[in-house]
Parts: sequence; structure tokens; C-alpha cells
Amino acid sequence: MKVFIVHAHPEPRSFSAALKSVALEELRHQGHEVQVSDLYAMKFNPVASAEDFGVRANPDYCTYALEQRQGMQTGTIAADIQAELEKLLWCDLLILNFPVFWFSTPAILKGWIDRVLVSGTVYGGKRFYDRGGLRGKRALVSLTLGGQEHMFGESGIHGPLKDMLRHLLQGTLAYTGMGVLEPFVGWHIPYVSDDQRRHVLEAWRTRLQSLSCEEALLRFPSLSEYDERLYPRASQQLLAET
Repeated sequence: MKVFIVHAHPEPRSFSAALKSVALEELRHQGHEVQVSDLYAMKFNPVASAEDFGVRANPDYCTYALEQRQGMQTGTIAADIQAELEKLLWCDLLILNFPVFWFSTPAILKGWIDRVLVSGTVYGGKRFYDRGGLRGKRALVSLTLGGQEHMFGESGIHGPLKDMLRHLLQGTLAYTGMGVLEPFVGWHIPYVSDDQRRHVLEAWRTRLQSLSCEEALLRFPSLSEYDERLYPRASQQLLAET
């Protein structure tokens, strides 16, 4: 299996970095090929701008998605985007590893998504969900946060964690065609003991040992459930019967 880990934490000695290191060690030990992009260490540029394109489709007005297509067609898209896209297209499994910042990803990871998931290659038109450009690949999110698990249940003060991460799990990973695995979560990490952190790392290692055969995916829409205008087929059938 070919695995691409995208790691986004500003502190090299963080627990998030430890999760990344365990994943790299364990997956290579299993014989998998692994590439890592440590975004902060790389000083990855998270800002999507007109400067990402050497040849512009429209020099007077930047429609970013259209310029992405032009840049890919002409081979003039920024070199750092091209390098990350090649890793993404190479992999069978994408792991996004990060701490939760403000119910979301760190800005540097959001910028990686904005710049690297290029229109025309990864998505575009009706090439989304199970028809997306990354279909056949799988994605796994490993994250840490300060909150406790009971705070993120159905009746928890913050609501379900998957709802908080919908923009990423559905709006990014599933939208581009990837099969999305259940996230791995390190709860309350800044406030637990070293022994508890070691337990989390061992749980992560155990999860990694079963990834090759893990088949349970989160449920997201399929275009087969919708007509050409993207109305639900079930509702169309219901209308026809009334």
C-alpha cells in the first residue's frame, strides 16, 4: 500500500508529531511505502493566489479553479502544488494528521487543500463523491484536541465531532471521491498524563496494524441516488406515485 501522510502542527515535539512518527514507523514496518509532507517544516505556502499560475487563462481576473485547470493543461502550475499533487495521486491512502483549531483544521492544512486539490484533476463538473477524481483511494483523519469525549456526543455541549468535521470528511475527502475511514481521535491531549498519552499512541499503532483490511467507511451521498439535475431519485419516485 502507498500511504501519504500530510502533517500539520507547528511544534516538532507535539503529541500530534508523535502520532505522525508512529504512523511512519508502523506503516513502513508493515512494508508499506510512505511519503510525508510536514507542512510547517516545509514552510508550505497556504495562500491561494494568482501567483500560483505561470500562464493565465485570464490575466485580468483570477477565477482560481479555472486557472488551476489552465495551469495543469499547460504545465505551468506552481512547482510546490505539482509536487504535492503527485504525492496525492500516487497514494492509495491519505492520512491527514493535525490538531483541531477552532472546530477546524490549522490554516496551513486548509491552504494545502485549497491549492493542491486542483479543479479538473481532483474534481469538477459532476466529478464529485463516488465520481470524484480521487475515487478508489481511502482517507483517514488523525487528530488531537483539548476537549473531552463526552463534550462531543449527540447531547454534548459541542455536538457530534463528525458534524464539526463535516467540511473536511464530506466536503473535501468524500467530495473528491475518496472512501473515508472512521477518524482516529486523541481526546483531551494537553491535559492527560504521560501514561494516558502512551495509551493513545498504542491505540493508534493498533489501528494502523489493521488499516490494510479495514473496510468500514463513513456513509456519504452517491450520484446514483440523484437524477441528472441532482434531485433525489427517491423523491422523484414518491412524486410519481402520488
